[in-house]
Amino acid sequence: MKKQAFNPYLPSWEYIPDGEPYVFGDRIYVYGSHDRFRGNAYCLNDYVCWSAPVDDLGNWRYEGVIYPKVSDPLNKDGSMCLYAPDVTLGPDGRYYLYYVLDKVSIVSVAVCEEPAGRYEFYGYVHYADGTRLGERKGDEPQFDPGVLTEGGTTYLYTGFCGVGDRTRSGPMVTVLGPDMLTIVEDPVFIAPSEPFSEGSSFMEHEFSRHHL
Repeated sequence: MKKQAFNPYLPSWEYIPDGEPYVFGDRIYVYGSHDRFRGNAYCLNDYVCWSAPVDDLGNWRYEGVIYPKVSDPLNKDGSMCLYAPDVTLGPDGRYYLYYVLDKVSIVSVAVCEEPAGRYEFYGYVHYADGTRLGERKGDEPQFDPGVLTEGGTTYLYTGFCGVGDRTRSGPMVTVLGPDMLTIVEDPVFIAPSEPFSEGSSFMEHEFSRHHL
């Protein structure tokens, strides 16, 4: 029996900002960062997932923890936070979770056979020579990945810039191959950050924290 849908659609005790909804099969799945009630920082908790039938959006189900933050080899002690993630369906039929830890400049990837199963650490996005994206000379720090897969190609969108921060040029897109980790086209900036928007069509609409 269908339930009446209301907003907020999740329970009042649940905190999932940066939500990314996806329809896989006959259900919609919501991924995002995971805040803690009265926490001293954002994104303190493990990643969880909620889902609902596509034809009954008042009937949400808690899928549980899909990825503990200690799963990343760089975060075994759990001292770093899991920032806003994104999920995509890879060409091999598996589901890939992209995320950035709060104190590093690289993109981590986890993988699962199911949309809301237990994801396992898979690797770091890297160039063909093994250098991780965000660590090559000239790279800018990675932040809040968004991913889109078409065929065997995945487009990885990343970036962040505070108003007046001239160390960040703007959002970028990096093209990955079918292994979902290896870069096949280097990062390209697709819009200017606030300090570099003057004289462009992006003025007053530039990419920055101020305008999020």
